[in-house]
Formats: sequence, structure tokens, C-alpha cells
Amino acid sequence: MTISTATVPTTKSSAYLQQLCKHFGHKIPVEFTPDRGRITFEMGVAELEAAEDALILRVTGDLDRMEAVIASHLERFAFREELKVVWIRA
Repeated sequence: MTISTATVPTTKSSAYLQQLCKHFGHKIPVEFTPDRGRITFEMGVAELEAAEDALILRVTGDLDRMEAVIASHLERFAFREELKVVWIRA
């Protein structure tokens, strides 16, 4: 299974993790704590981890769609920081 990972520098990683999970949780299954989250889409799974200085994102499934959905939502939520999500596929 191919995995795509992005490490996004931010001091607000836990807040963004929770915001993403709560946003998607209205329509699809999510599980989260302040430090870890899992969002299950029909097209794949996103796993999030809040580190002290970064939000770590991992997606599997339809990578093109998963990368686009997670990045666009995070960038919109974090517009004040102008975060850029750069994915690396393994």
C-alpha cells in the first residue's frame, strides 16, 4: 500500500488536528485525541499526529484525492499562518 506523508511546521498542530477531525466527523467516521486522529473516507484514510512543532499527516487510498482534500481543508483552516502542505509518497 502506498502512503503519502506531509510534515507541516506549526505550533498549533493539536488545534488543527482537532478542527479537521471535528469538521469531517459530521459526515464520516473519525477518531481523535488531542495528539492523534484518524479520518476514514470512502476513498482512503487520513492519520494525523500532533507533534510539538508540526502536524504530521499520512494518507492512504486514492492518494491524489486524499492529498487534495486534507491539504485544502488544512490550508483553509490555517489561513492566518499560510501553511503549505508538501506531500512525499513512499
